[in-house]
Amino acid sequence: MSESAGETSYDLVIIGAGPTGLFAAYYAGFRGLSMAVVDSLPEAGGQVTAMYPEKMIYDVGGFAEVRGRDLVRGLLDQAAPFKPAYLLGRKAEKLESVEGGVTITLDGGQVLCAGAVLITAGIGEFTPRPLPAGDGWLGRGMVHFVPSLKAHEGQHVVVVGGGDSAFDWVLALHPVAASVTLVHRRAKFRAAESIVRQARELGVRIVTDAEVTRFLDRDGTLAEVEIQVKGAEPEILRADTVVAALGFTADLGPIESWGLQIDHRAIAVDSTMATPRERVYAAGDVAAYPGKVKLIATGFGEAATAVNNIAVMLDPDAHLFPGHSSNAE
Repeated sequence: MSESAGETSYDLVIIGAGPTGLFAAYYAGFRGLSMAVVDSLPEAGGQVTAMYPEKMIYDVGGFAEVRGRDLVRGLLDQAAPFKPAYLLGRKAEKLESVEGGVTITLDGGQVLCAGAVLITAGIGEFTPRPLPAGDGWLGRGMVHFVPSLKAHEGQHVVVVGGGDSAFDWVLALHPVAASVTLVHRRAKFRAAESIVRQARELGVRIVTDAEVTRFLDRDGTLAEVEIQVKGAEPEILRADTVVAALGFTADLGPIESWGLQIDHRAIAVDSTMATPRERVYAAGDVAAYPGKVKLIATGFGEAATAVNNIAVMLDPDAHLFPGHSSNAE
């Protein structure tokens, strides 16, 4: 890393601090590269931190199960010896090619100079779909995600939605909350049948063909919600918290204007994870190629592939295969 007036230089700038980006930071350090990690979210971990930090993940190699926040903590610890620069709560606005490298301009005007950029932006910036009745209640009793289960211990919780995330929150909250009720506007669910069945077996109340129509407070604090079931009279439910798990919209934001080959929010790459634009690579869910399977485990392998090829691109005398990490001292 080096600094000049208004600019900071790195070997590699990683756009996205989700699991793939964090593993790329470790691997860049392992290859002796200096790196910065940029993310528009205020905390590292990407979707895992923002959407399901308490959820168990079962398809990461070496872990029979691992909680989302623990996976992120482990990835941060793994990269820590190499001192990545984390620029969180910052958006990469502009990418320009310069002689021998690229520049990335962040919101606020800071310019990062780099030998290469690796985009690990996942699905991009995501915005939760609103719950109309909850307008004005976000942070005052309504949430879209549950960063801490403990915060809802002993509460009466109403989860709104019918997808996997809604049922994930139901199952996670059931052991700690005083009660959990799921409200869904249709009779059918988008969630996997196995988790719907699990929720029913736990005795969770599931109200279908229903919508939350009003939030009711007591002394300014959320106390109840009104739900309207199709063909029935309105019903009042106790509610200390409403989890609005209605899905989200996502887009790549400024990345879409960077002259890359993009289709359905995915960036085309070759077998080295390089895009058609020189010195620009992509890995993880944002990268696309024939036969791609979007898994965290896939992203880890793509990050290693990208970084090793970037190392050779930056130094043609370097070896593509760096040796085994177990041999490093």
